[in-house]
Amino acid sequence: MKSYKNLYPQIHSFETLYTAYRAARRGKRGRVAVARFEFDLEHNLLELQAELREQSYRPGAYTNFHIYEPKRRLVSAAPFRDRVVHHALCRTIEPIWEARFVHTSFACRVGKGTHAALDQCQAWLRQYRYAFHGDVVKYFPSIDHHILRGLLARHIADRQTMGLVDRILDSGAGIQADECPVTYFPGDDLFAALRPRGLPIGNLTSQFWANVYLHELDLFAKHVLRCSAYLRYMDDFILYSDDKAQLQEWIEAIREFLACRLRLVLHPKKSPVFPVAVGIDFCGFRLYPTHRRLRRTSVRRFVRRLRRQREAYRRGELALEEMSLSVQSWIAHAAHGDTWRLRRRIFGDYPIGAPAVSPPPLTAPAGLPNPAVRAGLATVGSPGRSNQEIGART
Repeated sequence: MKSYKNLYPQIHSFETLYTAYRAARRGKRGRVAVARFEFDLEHNLLELQAELREQSYRPGAYTNFHIYEPKRRLVSAAPFRDRVVHHALCRTIEPIWEARFVHTSFACRVGKGTHAALDQCQAWLRQYRYAFHGDVVKYFPSIDHHILRGLLARHIADRQTMGLVDRILDSGAGIQADECPVTYFPGDDLFAALRPRGLPIGNLTSQFWANVYLHELDLFAKHVLRCSAYLRYMDDFILYSDDKAQLQEWIEAIREFLACRLRLVLHPKKSPVFPVAVGIDFCGFRLYPTHRRLRRTSVRRFVRRLRRQREAYRRGELALEEMSLSVQSWIAHAAHGDTWRLRRRIFGDYPIGAPAVSPPPLTAPAGLPNPAVRAGLATVGSPGRSNQEIGART
């Protein structure tokens, strides 16, 4: 098994840190913490480089808050300088695992993503009779630090790099403790409850390490179970077969593997075997062999957000261009399903209208031509209907 040394100098090189800074600031340049770091950029990067080189770097405290869509989650935001370090670390070690990840692992990988996962999922729905959709209970809060560190140390034979990994892991220990009850596995004693576990949701390192952790399941499904039709998007995974009994055997094997090898629990109610004709909920869509639709909960969330934005625009608190960017993003996502009539109905039922007062001006984002910004929501409505026509209905 190949391992890698001398990674640490790459992590704290100025070139890597500057590239990591640019990646960490993407889409966030208007935030105070990013602007403060950028104001004295060279000094801050050199200071960070010195701390990393001398191994005196210590992560700062997280800012924790809850989100409630699509469900309640505890999100932890690291200080911006720590996010730069996270990007530098992942930029250095991620290629080691990228070459080893299975082709049908789609989460948080360049060239993969949600829509590629949807395409592969539907392609196999058309080829097989049955499917099994697995889901891990409280995945991020359940990741065991000792097991994760062992998986990383298989290929990282660099003491300094592993020291940085340990510091980042320790900085997030206990944050998710209240999000998941303690689970005892075969062979545990009472002290098993004290094992450090949980990764902060919101870190780039957490996303990458979560992929590394379940890479073991990918290998088990592919090489031990010999399942040729297997895909995973983070902790959601699907296996296909024409034999229903075989899928039931795989479920028990995966349940035992997750418990004994990774200290994870397979969700007992969200892991059925079903005929593909009834469809499957995956990555925000309801997929069938012949078509795909947006999940109702996803549609409701967008409609609620559209109502809030529309009212903010009418009060003059939101610029039309800013609303346009948000709506166009959702349209681009929804267009991956059979949603033309749905989009026509939504934007017909919720016309934008005219603002009561002039909204604040918005500068066009870098790389977006001004004509596209000025066009606003021209493509939001049904074909042939402009926003001016939609607004005239109010």
